[in-house]
Amino acid sequence: MLVSLKWLKDYVDVDLTAAELASALTMAGLEVEEIKIIKPAFSGVVVAKILSVKPHPSADKLSLCEVTDGSQTYPIVCGAKNIKAGDVVPLAKIGATIPGGYTIKSSVLRGEKSEGMLCSEAELEVGDDTSGIMQLPQSMVLGKALGEALDLDDTVLDIGITPNRSDCLSMIGIAREVAAITGKKLRIPQFNIRETGTDIKQVASVKIIDDDFCPRYTARMIGNVKIGPSPVWMKTRLEAVGLRSINNVVDVTNFVMLEMGQPLHSFDFRFLEEGRIVVRKSKPDEEFISLDGKSRKLSADTLLICDGVKPVAIAGIMGGLNSEVKDDTNIVFLESAYFNPSSIRSSARKLAMPTDAAFRFERGIDPEGVVRALDRAAFLIAELAGGSVYKNYIDEYPRQVLTAKDIPLRRTRVNEMLGTPVTGKDIVRILRSLGMDIKLAGKGKYYVTPPSSRVDITREIDLIEEIARIYGYDRIPVTLPNAALTEMAIVPRLDLEERMRQLLTGTGYTEVINYSFITPASVDYLCLKEHDDRRRLVHIKNPLAEDQSVMRTTMIFGLLNTLKKNANNGCFNLKIFEIGRVFLRMAEGKLPEERNVLAGLLSGAVSDDLWGAKSTSDFYDIKGCLANIFCDLKLNNCLYRSENSEPFLHPGKSCNIYLGNTKIGYAGEVHPDVRDKMDLKISSYVFEINLDILSGHISGAVNYKEISKYPAVTRDVAFVIDANVEADYMLDIVLRQREDLLENVGIFDIYAGKGLPEGKKSLGLRFSYRAPDKTLTDLDVNNVHEKIVRNTVQLTGAKIRGE
Repeated sequence: MLVSLKWLKDYVDVDLTAAELASALTMAGLEVEEIKIIKPAFSGVVVAKILSVKPHPSADKLSLCEVTDGSQTYPIVCGAKNIKAGDVVPLAKIGATIPGGYTIKSSVLRGEKSEGMLCSEAELEVGDDTSGIMQLPQSMVLGKALGEALDLDDTVLDIGITPNRSDCLSMIGIAREVAAITGKKLRIPQFNIRETGTDIKQVASVKIIDDDFCPRYTARMIGNVKIGPSPVWMKTRLEAVGLRSINNVVDVTNFVMLEMGQPLHSFDFRFLEEGRIVVRKSKPDEEFISLDGKSRKLSADTLLICDGVKPVAIAGIMGGLNSEVKDDTNIVFLESAYFNPSSIRSSARKLAMPTDAAFRFERGIDPEGVVRALDRAAFLIAELAGGSVYKNYIDEYPRQVLTAKDIPLRRTRVNEMLGTPVTGKDIVRILRSLGMDIKLAGKGKYYVTPPSSRVDITREIDLIEEIARIYGYDRIPVTLPNAALTEMAIVPRLDLEERMRQLLTGTGYTEVINYSFITPASVDYLCLKEHDDRRRLVHIKNPLAEDQSVMRTTMIFGLLNTLKKNANNGCFNLKIFEIGRVFLRMAEGKLPEERNVLAGLLSGAVSDDLWGAKSTSDFYDIKGCLANIFCDLKLNNCLYRSENSEPFLHPGKSCNIYLGNTKIGYAGEVHPDVRDKMDLKISSYVFEINLDILSGHISGAVNYKEISKYPAVTRDVAFVIDANVEADYMLDIVLRQREDLLENVGIFDIYAGKGLPEGKKSLGLRFSYRAPDKTLTDLDVNNVHEKIVRNTVQLTGAKIRGE
């Protein structure tokens, strides 16, 4: 909001400097972003009077003028035809500068000396009129600098108005704030309309069809208007705040909008067919040409102002080319209305038309200020365009716009919230200075009714904020809040999640966060079976979009979508993970089941393309990542079983993950069918772990034992087992015997083929033995080793290779 200080002083006395006023407004919640100094674009131009005008003896199109500035007479050669003796005009004297970088010099034109230049509005950039020399009021003092005579110097404050303060989108609104801050008196313009001639209700009518979008519509008519330029005082005020002067009628509507915050629109009444206004919503794809000359197709919920036949304006946004005020307009139909803020906001966004009117309507204007702004504009049009105002006005108000009344306010609550003693006298003074009506409701209690322009005040806390603003935030003491320090409760699951983040980021993975909302088709993309629990989708009542209408039941789909987006942008090498929740629908009336889950995805190369280095990721990379996690968590009973896993995983390159006999997740390569459905061109590997189950198996205790200083003894054994027996199964059999001397057992060889029966394979295990207190002898090792091997053969049905 641009605020001209010169204009502001029409409504309130301002004794502060521009910088002091900017600081005071900022401290009151109206941040001044910039202070602009406005000066005329010329210098050396004075008010002068033409004493005589004679034809130039050597040029038919030029005149010889004698011009005085009150103290000296100057010969001037001029080509304008609109001048005569006695006119008061601007004179650019020798040495004057005018816009365009021109400096006035003494010259001889066709043999006649010229000691200056008479100027037009356009040449001085104080208007757009290029038709002739600018005519000044006869009352102006000769010799006075034109900038001073026209009062062109100004200071403009650029104020950032927050969306809730629509009342400050007007000069009077800002003036009310200044009056409240400085203790000065607010001056509201006073005027009396002279109504003559025809009654407006005999020649025009208004019908509101969609009153939910337009609760109130008022109108006046002004006849016998003469369209012309606006006076200098109005032009300078409008141009100071960034609006171009158009003509006296249009300028009045802009002036009143800026003065009172009420947008208005003027129609040429002769173009309103049937002499009536109909307010309705547009039809689907209805076309309309607005004042900017652009044709637009309107959606079905756009509010239109129509005459008896056609649309003539987009309500609250812009008028139509078919009803604009022209140079020969004689009768003006003036509109002042209240439109539903949300409808104007929606239409302005859809049409990409952020006009000044829409900016105010969408934030909410004063519903009770509509008629006053209408009268103010009619008065000014009659005064500046020489028109006569028709009798009466139209006021269609089918749906009352409710404003806040009798809001309870307690002085104790004010002081409790602000932490400083504000007296009842100060409370009443502050609120009344803001235009609020106050009634006493008991000791220290009040009923407060804000002005209808303050659409942001509805509760007691809003009133307390107003008191704090005007009382002064700098007068409220700075205190530290009283707070009890309590030890933060330790949540094992949250600790586990943080450890996961550290482990995975330490191994090169990047954390991602996907929406919990996904498409219902996700379960089909993942080929989930009909009775799979993950088909129990939780549907959202008001989804953002159809592809975000259900809560996720697995995080794998989101990670695959992330892979797809990255691959579409040329990024194929991904190591990502996500920690979050999945949601499963329960019985009617019950809340969804929520599970805390860790999921990860690996695709593309695992390292840079270096000579001799492995580049493509595979199942064992993601299995190794999980093994690192479980090792760090001291979980030694983790098993990987290649049984029938998830339908969206490759059956030969996937496994379920167990802690003991409890399944906690799965890992593997994404099934080719799923890749085809999701249009994924590269192989990828995923895992998902249930953190709720995992956290229950983690102990906070740390077990350790002294490192033995004695050497280890190893023994190798090759077992012949069925080809479908997992190596992990054999290791588990060995470890479950819990022999104290057995330090470790690992695989050193797997062989199948020549020399072995069909359907069999050889699994070579290396046993490591060590004692904490002595060096083991062969006898010590052999006794334990033979026992372990014998038990393993008996429990698995294996045979010792070579026997």
